[in-house]
Amino acid sequence: MPRIKIEDLDFNSEDLSDLGKAHLANLDFVEKQLRRLQGEVLAFQTARQTYLAALKAEVAKTAAVKG
Repeated sequence: MPRIKIEDLDFNSEDLSDLGKAHLANLDFVEKQLRRLQGEVLAFQTARQTYLAALKAEVAKTAAVKG
């Protein structure tokens, strides 16, 4: 396994205990999931803005017809 740096600690992950390796694997999993979720949040925010703009346009069009 590669060298790992966490804050001021720099170490070889192969030197970790089994429990330390499990914690490292869990941390890696969580970080990957956070990146995936952040991408999903960005996609949802973009979709929200698109739907909001479409709704505003529809409301303006309806108001103009009733005007």
